[in-house]
Amino acid sequence: MRKWKKHMSKERKPRKKVLKKEERSTADIISGIYDGVRSDLAQAITLVESNATRHFHKSQEIIQELMPATGNSVRIGISGVPGAGKSTFIEAFGLYLCEQGHKVAVLAVDPSSSKTGGSILGDKTRMEQLARHPQAFIRPSPSSGTLGGVHRKTRESILLCEAAGYDVILVETVGVGQSEAIVRDMVDFFLLLVLTGAGDELQGMKKGIMESVDAIVVNKADGDNKARAEKTAHEYKQILHFLQPATDGWETKAFTCSALNNISIDKTWRIVEEFIGQTKNSGVFLKRRNEQKKTWFYTSLKAEIERMFFEEESVRLQLPILEKQIGMDEVSVSKAVEKLVERYRQ
Repeated sequence: MRKWKKHMSKERKPRKKVLKKEERSTADIISGIYDGVRSDLAQAITLVESNATRHFHKSQEIIQELMPATGNSVRIGISGVPGAGKSTFIEAFGLYLCEQGHKVAVLAVDPSSSKTGGSILGDKTRMEQLARHPQAFIRPSPSSGTLGGVHRKTRESILLCEAAGYDVILVETVGVGQSEAIVRDMVDFFLLLVLTGAGDELQGMKKGIMESVDAIVVNKADGDNKARAEKTAHEYKQILHFLQPATDGWETKAFTCSALNNISIDKTWRIVEEFIGQTKNSGVFLKRRNEQKKTWFYTSLKAEIERMFFEEESVRLQLPILEKQIGMDEVSVSKAVEKLVERYRQ
C-alpha cells in the first residue's frame, strides 16, 4: 500500500502551465520595426513565411505600411562552391561592415529544401560573433518548395529588414543551380566565392553562373596557398575577359582574400561601393531594381494562379482520373491539360 502511494505521489506532480505567446498587433509590430526591435522584425518575417491566410494578410498590411522606408539598402548576393568558406567570409564581411557603422542583415535562400529552410541554423552556429553583434540580424528565408515562395518570402524579408534600418542585406544562396538565378533577380551586386585550382573548377562550372556575378573572390589566400590563389584569380580574370558581364558598363572583378585572416575584406566592400556609385550614375542601378520588381510581380502572379488552380475542388477530383488515362495512353497530355483547364473554367 505504501509503495502504491509513493508511486502515485510521483505520478501526480503538478504540471507546469505553458503560456501561449501572445501575438502582437499589426500597429505594435510596425512601431517596433521602425524602432529597430529585432523581436518584432523576427515576428514580421515569421508572418511572411507562414502559409496561413490570416498571417499572409497581416504581413501584407505590415509591408504596405512600411513601404516608404524600404529600398535604401545595398543588396548583396553571396554564393560559393562547396568548401569555399562561405560562412567564414560572411561573418568576417558582416563584422567589418558593422565596425564601419552599417547595420547588416543576413538572409538565406534554399529553393531545394522546403523542410529545413536552408542551412542558416548551422550558419548561426558557425557565425557566432556576427549573430551576437547588436548591429547584425541573421535569419533564414525558407522557400516552401516553390520558386514563387523564394521570390515572395525572401524579397519581403528584405523589405522588412530595410524598414528596420539595415542598410546592407546579404542574401546567401544555400542550394545550388537554380538558387543563383533566383538571387541574381533580387540583389544589386552578386559575389561568387571560389577556391584555388580554377582550371579544374571551371570544367564543372556553368557559363551562366560565371556571367551572372559581378565579382569572383578566391578565398583562403593565406600561407602556402597564397601563390596558388593569386594564380587562380589571374586565370579567372582571363576567362571573364571573354564572357558577357552581368551588369552593363561594369567589368566583373576577380581578386583574392582570406576571410580567416581578414585580408582584403575591406577591398570587397570598396569594390561594392565602386559598383553602386558607378551603376547609380549610369542609371543601371535603378533600371535593375525596376526590372526586378517586374520579375517579382509576374513570378508572384504565376504562383498565385497555380495555387488557385490546384486548390479548386473540381481540378483535384479530375487530376487522378486524367493521370490514369495518360498512363494508359487513353488521352494525350495536351488533351488532358485542355480538359482540366476547361473543367476549371466551368
